[in-house]
Amino acid sequence: MLARLQDNLNQVRDRMTAACHRAERPVDSVQLVAVTKAAPLDAIAGLIELGQTELAENRPQQLSARQKMWPGAHWHLIGHLQRNKAKSIVGLTHLIHSVDSWRLAECLANVGATASSEPRRVPILLEVNISGEASKDGYIPSELWTAWDQLVALPGLEIRGLMTMAPILDDPQGAREVFAGLRELRDALQDRSPENVQLRELSMGMSGDFEAAILEGATLVRVGSRLFEGLS
Repeated sequence: MLARLQDNLNQVRDRMTAACHRAERPVDSVQLVAVTKAAPLDAIAGLIELGQTELAENRPQQLSARQKMWPGAHWHLIGHLQRNKAKSIVGLTHLIHSVDSWRLAECLANVGATASSEPRRVPILLEVNISGEASKDGYIPSELWTAWDQLVALPGLEIRGLMTMAPILDDPQGAREVFAGLRELRDALQDRSPENVQLRELSMGMSGDFEAAILEGATLVRVGSRLFEGLS
């Protein structure tokens, strides 16, 4: 299994490298986040053994369980987070990608500011529904623009950037418009942000469209199924 996992990982990394070259970007400007939600435990252990330690889960409960098994990995939460689970997940996550409302942002900020050990700034990305699909979570761009000054003023948050999901299309290049829209929104928000807010991260692109995302400026790509093909 480890050999197949290594081959899959190499293929994804090679495609990321080629996309970076096409975009005339440094290869190390994009980080692979392996989505392990459907992966067997031995495959997760194999990824870590192969040096892939940026891992992501959709569900807070599963992230918590797996973080306890592999505390040395960096765990990213990419799925919906309910406010009543915010306190339990802060401290386990390297980065929360899916902050999709003012109420959740405020809740996480309060958790960070009132942490019992010491106050902390919770690292997050704000999820944006660039495509406007009713089935997707996230801020509508105009709503995020309106709420921005309040969001960056929350003392318990470290807003590192934005996240989006593109529609599933037959031609992944069709997703580039969505990815470009997120980059342009990030750039506009950076221009109106205080100096202590640095929006370095763009989390966009999955197994079917990560190359298109890299061409439009992604710094984090979330890949799952491509890494685990042929393991069963």
